[in-house]
Amino acid sequence: MIRAYQPSDLDAIYDICVRTAASGGDARGRHSSDRLLGDVWAVPYVIREPEHAHVLDDGTGAAVGYILGTADTPAFVEWYRSEWLPATVDRFAADDPRDTGLLAVHRDPDRMLRPEFAPYPAHLHIDLLPEWQGRGLGRGLMAAFLDGLRAAGVTGVHLGMAAENHGAYAFYRRLGFEDLEIADPGARFVARDTSPLS
Repeated sequence: MIRAYQPSDLDAIYDICVRTAASGGDARGRHSSDRLLGDVWAVPYVIREPEHAHVLDDGTGAAVGYILGTADTPAFVEWYRSEWLPATVDRFAADDPRDTGLLAVHRDPDRMLRPEFAPYPAHLHIDLLPEWQGRGLGRGLMAAFLDGLRAAGVTGVHLGMAAENHGAYAFYRRLGFEDLEIADPGARFVARDTSPLS
């Protein structure tokens, strides 16, 4: 069942994020805390814009997947810089080399601002636990997210993924996302309008 995010889903959001953060695989144990990846890639979205967060519920009330994002990337970046970053930067172990790269990403919210994104002001993150993938459920999450963006008057959305995540790239292409030509050796970017999925 696809439903709206609820605050009681927060721990599940952290868990799903870390268990899918290694190009779709498990990233537990890679940082000083397994919650840090969620603090960068998932939780700020449900805190700031819960209306754009949807979860896949396994039927018992437990979230096993999510889609979340922002309708306005520049406004989200400003909030991240002024509120989220100061509230969370102390969660990272400054002396732990496992956190160095992620902390650099966390401290640089302006990385989300590129001229190529202007026609696609929204952006998203979608993750499902492996056992829930390949069943068409990601498509349902995407449809719910796009519906919410259209209702908010947003006409375009973009996202980035690890360049080596070929499965995710194929999924987005099937849903009508097109390549955005952006020079970034570690990431691949795609975008589409917010029209209903065909």
